[in-house]
Amino acid sequence: MNYPRRQYRPGAGDTSRPAPHGKTPAPAAGQRNHFSASPTDRITPYPPRSSRPAPVRGGVPAANRQPPRPAFGNPYSSPTRPGASNKGPTGTWNRRPASTPWPAARTSSAGRPGATPFLTTRPGITKGTGEKKASKHGSRQGFGRPRKKTAFDRPLPDEFNDLNMAEGETETGEEKNSAGSNQERPRKIPPLAPGDIRIIPLGGVEEIGKNMTAIEMDGDILIVDEGLLFPGEDAPGVDYIIPDTTYLEERKHLIRGVIVTHGHLDHIGGVPYIQPKLGNPPIYTSLLTAVMIKKRQEEFPHLPKLNLQVVDKKDVLRLGHFRVRFFETTHTIPDSLGTIIETPYGNIIVTGDFKLDHQDGVVVNEEREMFEKLGQEKNLLLMAESTNVERPGFSFSEKEVQKNVREIVEKAKGRVIIGSFSSLFERIFYIILACEEIGKKVAIEGRSMKTNVDIAQELGILKVKKGTIISTDTIDDFPDDRIVILATGAQGDDFAALMRMSQKEHRAVKIKRGDTVLLSSSVIPGNEKSVQKLKDNLSRLGAKIIHYGIAAVHSSGHSYQGELLWVEKMLKPKFFVPMHGHHFHLRIHADVAMEAGILEKNIVVPDNGSLIEITDNGEKIHLRKETVPANVIMVDGLGTNNVKEVVIRDRQMLAEDGMFVLIAIIDMKSGKVRKSPDIISRGFIYLKESQDLLRHVRLVTKKTIEEATTNMHPINLDYLKNAVREELGKYLFQKTHKRPIILPVLIEV
Repeated sequence: MNYPRRQYRPGAGDTSRPAPHGKTPAPAAGQRNHFSASPTDRITPYPPRSSRPAPVRGGVPAANRQPPRPAFGNPYSSPTRPGASNKGPTGTWNRRPASTPWPAARTSSAGRPGATPFLTTRPGITKGTGEKKASKHGSRQGFGRPRKKTAFDRPLPDEFNDLNMAEGETETGEEKNSAGSNQERPRKIPPLAPGDIRIIPLGGVEEIGKNMTAIEMDGDILIVDEGLLFPGEDAPGVDYIIPDTTYLEERKHLIRGVIVTHGHLDHIGGVPYIQPKLGNPPIYTSLLTAVMIKKRQEEFPHLPKLNLQVVDKKDVLRLGHFRVRFFETTHTIPDSLGTIIETPYGNIIVTGDFKLDHQDGVVVNEEREMFEKLGQEKNLLLMAESTNVERPGFSFSEKEVQKNVREIVEKAKGRVIIGSFSSLFERIFYIILACEEIGKKVAIEGRSMKTNVDIAQELGILKVKKGTIISTDTIDDFPDDRIVILATGAQGDDFAALMRMSQKEHRAVKIKRGDTVLLSSSVIPGNEKSVQKLKDNLSRLGAKIIHYGIAAVHSSGHSYQGELLWVEKMLKPKFFVPMHGHHFHLRIHADVAMEAGILEKNIVVPDNGSLIEITDNGEKIHLRKETVPANVIMVDGLGTNNVKEVVIRDRQMLAEDGMFVLIAIIDMKSGKVRKSPDIISRGFIYLKESQDLLRHVRLVTKKTIEEATTNMHPINLDYLKNAVREELGKYLFQKTHKRPIILPVLIEV
């Protein structure tokens, strides 16, 4: 980027050359520098009013204009522009002839330390060339000396604007790449040729979660799932992560519908955030999933009503050029569906999340017959999940888990408290029905679990006698050996029901000796410490703990490697794209597909945003070099704020080094600091025990401000803030080896 030369007083020494942007120019012999460290060396960078001619709109008067000079001799040319220099033919530095009046100038818009006036007119250049946009805090200046700022021109305090703008961030909040320009856009995506099929995984192929895939053909787009992902510790303050739908937003007039395979949040969680951006296309899904989507949508009353269409395995849909059918799958939630999308070249099969219903590796007849029948059709492409592909063999049967859980509940001599995922519908329903048969009462704790049980009862999926399900307020009315409590929080969530019980914070349930706590779920990676804390708390209260590590009380709802291999051999697809997993999982699944007989050239391992195309009348599949936008879209609260990465970096800095706020009052006439600066610190140091450090911080602040304001008229607050931030940052790092976010607040009086 080219920066204009700094203006110097006419008659300055021949050795005065402009300094690079952001650096203090070295004073020439006999010349004082406004930005020098010593107060005695500072002068205003503008000539006295009496020595300047009256400003002329348009720049230099016609009588004084000079013809353009070559770049090497042009006193107005910027040394940073290619081919330009301030040296004349003899190698000496040119200076402005005394007869040439000063050009119109205005102050820097950004208030950078060391910033210089910008030239508005150059010889041989039309009016306006070289102008720079005004700061967002002030209006454009006139000619000559900048007008005095009014109260309306003064910038807001640091905490309200861009005081601590992160490195690489522009004033509009956009980030820049290393070259300084805004982030490079993806390559232009070519239009899809007639008859070709395009598959675009927008999420779920570089992570387990936020599943979403688009299928496009002949001007029609079909979407499968709209899920979300829960962020890790590297995204503080972020509630959810959803897919980037930029490609679909630009083509929302082509979207014919959204198919949702089942009701888990990694498949339906993005609906409230994504549907409005896509024009609210119709959603086709099973009854239970539709009710769960509708229930979740009640948390967003400001959004338009969803167009929900209930389907089952017998329905056939015509969506544009696509003909869509469904088949039942086994999962931890009822009403899970696989999808068959018919094309002129064969079926595209999307399994969704599934496992096989089997007994010791032998698939039950109903599922075997279904897959055999489907395998007799012409199957063009299989898109199957990869979550548990690295686990060999077949998954543990859910029926065995149910049998073991029933045995534990039946033999327990005290209360049984079962912690599990609220999304494990099949297991929750079985436990409630088993307790009814045994003659025990069930109390339910946890908002999500209560909601799911209520939905199942309303739909008739769960039918129990009156009195089987009781309130936790009445559990003391029954003997301990007749009480079973279903609770959320098996992952050690701080505010979940089971964790509150373990910390003696639950209003109705108090853990006591003789209770049996059954953790009927696996430990999600990253939750090991919180789960261990939960176990320790429960043990201190005298409870007996049973978990999946010592008893078969949990099974996954996702297929193991042996089940995936069995399905791929049964369906015999021509092409294969692994889905729903990290890249490592997808690579393993590709090897499994080759073992099933699929050619390596017919397998594509995608990333989020990949463009997979089936061409030549369904004979070839390839991965294009172009990609669609697949940025991380982070959601804060109930809005799709799309939290920028720079915000996340600031939050991480706050978490690691804290913040340091300094409030100083400056006399605008004298430039002196009135009173002692006030200091606020959060997460950095304990103020009461750091008085010596704070005393030196105040001295550094006062010295920095008063030295910088000597002969500075008018006082540039932006420059002062940057100077204070820089000096304090150096001092604090030298003393503490930490880099807190420093927010100087300068109040002018």
